[in-house]
Amino acid sequence: MTIAPDKPTAAEVVVPEGHVKLVIDGETVVAPKGELLIRTAERLGTVIPRFCDHPLLEPAGACRQCLVEVEMGGRPMPKPQASCTMTVADGMVVKTQLTSPVADKAQQGVMELLLINHPLDCPICDKGGECPLQNQAIAHGRSDSRFHEHKRTFPKPINISTQVLLDRERCVLCQRCTRFSAQIAGDPFIELLERGALQQIGTAPEKPFQSYFSGNTIQICPVGALTSAAYRFRARPFDLVSTPSVCEHCSSGCAERTDWRRGKVQRKLAGDDPQVNEEWICDKGRFAFRYATTGDRIKRPLVRDKESGELRESSWTEALQVAAEGLTAAREANGVGVLTGGRLTVEDAYAYSKFARIALHTNDIDFRARPHSAEELEFLSGTTVFTNPDNGVTFQGIESAPAALLVAFEPEEEAPIVFLRLRKAARKGTTKVFHLGQFTTPAVEKTFGTLLACVPGAEANAINALSEHASDVVELLSKPGAVILVGERAAVIPGAFTAVARLAERTGAQVAWIPRRAGERGALAVGATPNLLPGGRHVANAAARTEVERTWGVEEGSLPATPGRDTTGILEAAAAGQLSGLVVGGVDPFDLSDPRLAEKALAGAGFIVSLELRPSAVTAYADVVLPIAPAVEKAGSYLNWEGRHRVFGTTLEGTGALPDCRVLDTLAVEMDADLFTQTPAAAAADLARLGEGTPSGSSLDVAAPLVSPAGPGKAVLATWHRLIGNGSLQVDEPHLAGTARPVVAKIAETTAQQFGLTSGGYVTVSTDRGAITLPVETDDLPEGVIWLPTNSGDVTVRATLGAGHGSIVSVSGGTS
Repeated sequence: MTIAPDKPTAAEVVVPEGHVKLVIDGETVVAPKGELLIRTAERLGTVIPRFCDHPLLEPAGACRQCLVEVEMGGRPMPKPQASCTMTVADGMVVKTQLTSPVADKAQQGVMELLLINHPLDCPICDKGGECPLQNQAIAHGRSDSRFHEHKRTFPKPINISTQVLLDRERCVLCQRCTRFSAQIAGDPFIELLERGALQQIGTAPEKPFQSYFSGNTIQICPVGALTSAAYRFRARPFDLVSTPSVCEHCSSGCAERTDWRRGKVQRKLAGDDPQVNEEWICDKGRFAFRYATTGDRIKRPLVRDKESGELRESSWTEALQVAAEGLTAAREANGVGVLTGGRLTVEDAYAYSKFARIALHTNDIDFRARPHSAEELEFLSGTTVFTNPDNGVTFQGIESAPAALLVAFEPEEEAPIVFLRLRKAARKGTTKVFHLGQFTTPAVEKTFGTLLACVPGAEANAINALSEHASDVVELLSKPGAVILVGERAAVIPGAFTAVARLAERTGAQVAWIPRRAGERGALAVGATPNLLPGGRHVANAAARTEVERTWGVEEGSLPATPGRDTTGILEAAAAGQLSGLVVGGVDPFDLSDPRLAEKALAGAGFIVSLELRPSAVTAYADVVLPIAPAVEKAGSYLNWEGRHRVFGTTLEGTGALPDCRVLDTLAVEMDADLFTQTPAAAAADLARLGEGTPSGSSLDVAAPLVSPAGPGKAVLATWHRLIGNGSLQVDEPHLAGTARPVVAKIAETTAQQFGLTSGGYVTVSTDRGAITLPVETDDLPEGVIWLPTNSGDVTVRATLGAGHGSIVSVSGGTS
């Protein structure tokens, strides 16, 4: 029999450099200097009750629930101390509520005070059943109350925003919400008001609610003071089933928890993933999920009736037969193009890629349902994009980078969790953030960044100037760990990717491409582009094609060897009758660079198969519509911008909805082809058999154009998407829509004067396609530049103006 050795005595415990030795509840502990006492106790397994403490917020000592007894130098401190604000010290002796009657009594006393005005309305409170106050009142409070007076009451609720409601009488003044808003999000829209017994949480005076992260205050509130308008009184926590999930909205791939009841999602909460989103998610990821349950959702296949010309419901058998016959005929005529969009899982995008090559014999496939360019495709084909957390830029890498240069990338609008990391790094003083853009956006201010202002379309010139001349930016980017973050808007700026590559080569900074949609990084990896096969293998590489052919079990030489058309090329060919068919997966023509061209392509294509969730401009032209499952009704994975796999399971089982990969697999069988993508698991396994390829690299050499003045009555347009706008996945979310930022045109004061505009007045922006009129707001833009949101409210820049970032537009005074 082996006898376990005794624990070392206090004298025998070795204390590494930078650590201290203390005693907690009679047990000797070694802790790093500066660690909070409450964290040290947690590592021992001792949970000290608390309300204000949160590991990602700065200490406040507001609630006093975490009181413990402390001795220093053999002498007890005169009263119990808050363990959430006291750091460990050498020789400290601590007694928690487990061993100290003094600490236990102090905690009970604090709990009694907290409950004096608390309404104790647990049966109707949204927090009931998952409330720290409930749990700790039972564990650390008294069994009866000495309070018999009237409790304080307030009118309820206060609308902090359209989606966050405040019941003040439940608040315990822990200040978690105010600290999150000020420290993490940088949006001090909620703060402490009044003093003493009248102190309460309220809205910040004269500060408009414009936070994309407000829902986090609901989740971290330890009581039911802050509630969600969308979830309020909808369900009890113990009636919900919770499923781990991954956000489907942007390329961050945030961990989430989806709570559902009776086959319907009730709410989403942030998951805890220190490597990605820590414990935060944006409001879009939290609240935008009702698109899957809208009344117009397509649940049965639709086939266009030859006599009436209208879509009618059909069986899967009929719909797949009609689709297979139509696509086969189109393939044999002029061919078929495939547009997948950027919101697919890795497995579904892989099925589209394989379907295009095997069933349709084409490389005419592109996931970029947005403005794009040949230069971008060349950049995306390079080895610098095919990175993963082991060899590329990561969230944690951003947090420790000495400098971050943001090119054509508005992080708060396009990848909110990247923004939070940048802000966190800037607040710590580790990272200097440079924004190459048009004006001081909220993200520039909240990351304490430096704006490198330039005219839209001239970003490449600005980057080249940085490369050619010594500057603070180049000096900081030359330090180990520096990063350059490139957004999707770079695709419409000639020479931008070339300039970024040169700057990275000169400084040694790592480059990360951060697309706006959740599925774009995965679609690139699985070859949903006209020039790449899965794993970054180039279609023109004979050895790469042979490798794929052998793995797929198809005849050698059967894969097309010539790069296909990109999205614009596919649409132009279809509009000209040079393509006889289209397969479209969840693409919104309003997202494309030229919606009118998309409409002509849909009208000109001979046969269209649409895989879709809801009616759209595509289904209006489609010959066959095949319904597919939303993210909550299927399993799969996303590849986030880091190259990190974000795997999730099916949340709502048994709905009958099919993932795209299953639909395409069955359709391929009807066309005498085998994809082996019957399930997401099968698709993932088939993809894994291919392994990683060897990207061929890119040879970027696009010159930056000279940007000439816009001319009289003209201005250069700057534009990008806002996080909360007219996106199709935000449908049926009125509470979320109510928090969208004001839809205004931004222009420099001097430029406004030239056009006779005043802040608060109206401006008309026009092209030969159409005109948009909206309010004016002056800001620090370069002269001769005007900014509009791309797709918010009544503003649809691409559909109405046929313009984009860097376009020349006409500007004149307007009326509302």
